[in-house]
Amino acid sequence: MDAENGIISKSSKYSVPDTIDRLEAVLRTKGIKIFARVDQSGEAEKVEMKMPPTQLLIFGNPKAGTPVMLAAPTAAIDLPLKTLAWEDKDGKVWLSYNDPEYLKRRFALIDDQIKPIAGSGSLIEQALE
Repeated sequence: MDAENGIISKSSKYSVPDTIDRLEAVLRTKGIKIFARVDQSGEAEKVEMKMPPTQLLIFGNPKAGTPVMLAAPTAAIDLPLKTLAWEDKDGKVWLSYNDPEYLKRRFALIDDQIKPIAGSGSLIEQALE
């Protein structure tokens, strides 16, 4: 899947919970704070609705994200960073996240301002190995 809409989606050979578990492990080894894990499909079940497995991980490093928000306060709508593991209608699992280049354009940031979070994609993709 392409990043035309600002979202990068990579296929995962793991289940949704395992994909998020793997991502959490990678982020923790790098000292990145996990703010929340939201089991969206689990919450849907609680209100008697069914949706494919879907979990959102909210994470970040205030030392990296704060300069971005200082440069563009509305960037806080997209920070901390988020990654979504979800299962499509064919049972394939995907890991999706905001393209840092999209965030750069969206908030009119310069290279030095987006640099602190630009490497997030490579960390996210480590969870898929």
